[in-house]
Amino acid sequence: MIELENVSKHYGKKLAVSDLSLRIEPGEFFAVLGPNGAGKTTTIKMIAGLLRPSSGRVRVCGFDVEREPLKAKRLMSYVPDQPFLYDKLSGLEFLHFIADMYDMPSAERDREIDRLCEVFAMKEWIRELCESYSHGMKQRVVLAATLLHHPKVIVVDEPMVGLDPHSARLVRGIFQEEARRGTSIFMSTHVISIAEECAGRIGIVMQGKLVAVGGMEELRRQAQSDGKLEDVFFKITENGHSGPT
Repeated sequence: MIELENVSKHYGKKLAVSDLSLRIEPGEFFAVLGPNGAGKTTTIKMIAGLLRPSSGRVRVCGFDVEREPLKAKRLMSYVPDQPFLYDKLSGLEFLHFIADMYDMPSAERDREIDRLCEVFAMKEWIRELCESYSHGMKQRVVLAATLLHHPKVIVVDEPMVGLDPHSARLVRGIFQEEARRGTSIFMSTHVISIAEECAGRIGIVMQGKLVAVGGMEELRRQAQSDGKLEDVFFKITENGHSGPT
């Protein structure tokens, strides 16, 4: 699970995230929406342990990300908005590298790599150097690496960027299946339809504050709208709600 307790983040005088408290349960698929600069990526990087909160605590599966970073990170995977690979490694070598980082037994590693190469249709090019990959190919390798060690928490920032429609549909299905298996998923996205289709609960952030949170019916009540998520989102953000009700 993921727990954020009164988390704030300052960059100098700028307040990027303000007093955020949130709990994502095991098996919950949570999506966060908001305009550019709302604090979504900052929040994700604090959960992933790449940024330290200015105040408050972040816990992953009960471990404080700042005080027990290795224990927390061993149980999670982080997918950034821009996939990063080592250009002079092949995709296969990169997956072996990730497996070694998590001390995966060799038999399990090989079995999972074979399975994920099949799932993401990567077998034809996985032995080529990463420098030759398109953005979409890189994203597939990164997503395979994300799932390799069976994380209990997946934190993902704009997962569909650069993916063709077939790949995007595949990734949505994989994340939904992971949630059904008990994995907590925290996803930031600009694509409202993806949040509406995938997430059981959705948070809307503005200027670093969580202004609305809940399932679709809860969000409709907060927005006083019976429309789709796009209508609800624009009503909430245009009205400038001060916080979740």
